Amino acid sequence: MNPTNADPRVATASAKADLVERARAGDHSAFAILARSSFGRMYGAAKLILRDQDRAEDAVQEAMLQAWRHVAALRDPEAWDAWLYQLTVRSCYRQVRGRAGKEIVALDLSADRPAPGSDFAGTVVERDRIMAALSGLALEQRAVIVLHFYLDLPLTHAAAVLGVPVGTAKSRLHRALETLRATLGEDPERVASAMRERQT
Repeated sequence: MNPTNADPRVATASAKADLVERARAGDHSAFAILARSSFGRMYGAAKLILRDQDRAEDAVQEAMLQAWRHVAALRDPEAWDAWLYQLTVRSCYRQVRGRAGKEIVALDLSADRPAPGSDFAGTVVERDRIMAALSGLALEQRAVIVLHFYLDLPLTHAAAVLGVPVGTAKSRLHRALETLRATLGEDPERVASAMRERQT
């Protein structure tokens, strides 16, 4: 599993639930703690979906603003993470619809730091190859891949975040994996590893 909470104040489910309850009551400082602890994963997911740093930042900022405006309506504090993911994915979709036909494929080297003794050039080329294959997927397929592999959500939860039946999510995932297999000529499970590496 990927790390979810950098702030020790949201280290446990009960602590997070307490912060959500405070945020629902209008406590801005509680919301700020929650937002900081969630930002990394939201931004990482948005960048993988949109393949553009600036648009990912815009998407996350919009999602955070929507979260603050509507947090009082969140009935289940334990649904905080799934709710944020849903807001983020919807914001990503809006970013793409706002610039239809202008999706950007970019290689971001900021996270590609060589480990001691590693083949840095080979690592960069391999990640670029995998991320380029990911960029070739339809937006809906890329979203389910990111939710399932990068955010480690079970497919049933990913379907709920996307607002589609589980069967639809499974179909999108299957088509995405088949496309990746054809593009990469090898096991597409490596996409999951590459996405997780970009978070660390």
